[in-house]
Amino acid sequence: MHLESLEDTRTLARQLVQSLPEGTLVLLTGPMGVGKTTLVKFMAEALGFKGEVTSPTYTLIHEYPTPQGLVVHIDAYRMADQEELYNLGLEDYLPEARLVLIEWGRPEVFPDSLEVHLESTEQGRRVKLIPHGHAPAVVFG
Repeated sequence: MHLESLEDTRTLARQLVQSLPEGTLVLLTGPMGVGKTTLVKFMAEALGFKGEVTSPTYTLIHEYPTPQGLVVHIDAYRMADQEELYNLGLEDYLPEARLVLIEWGRPEVFPDSLEVHLESTEQGRRVKLIPHGHAPAVVFG
């Protein structure tokens, strides 16, 4: 899938939130500056969140309440051991949250996740949706 504009990214976000069941763990991967936080922003907006969405690089976790449930946004970039997220209550979030979105999440640490991999291209962004373990497979168009 290819994204040429912010509107394409917004459309992808709407399609994802409509397709993903409650409690889905989504890993957002790709190089720095490729649009991971922007995709989180559009996903939260698609679920009805009206506030500001920012990267939780230093705070680690941001919560965004929406009419459809809580969106949990985690930035694991600075974490040497991502398994530590389980000690910080990740498993408590999963049954309660509408979505848990982890920037820089590694599939080997989170085996039942949908990976959304973003890459820059000359025309915009290329997106690959990669289900791991028991994560829902998402197919568009």
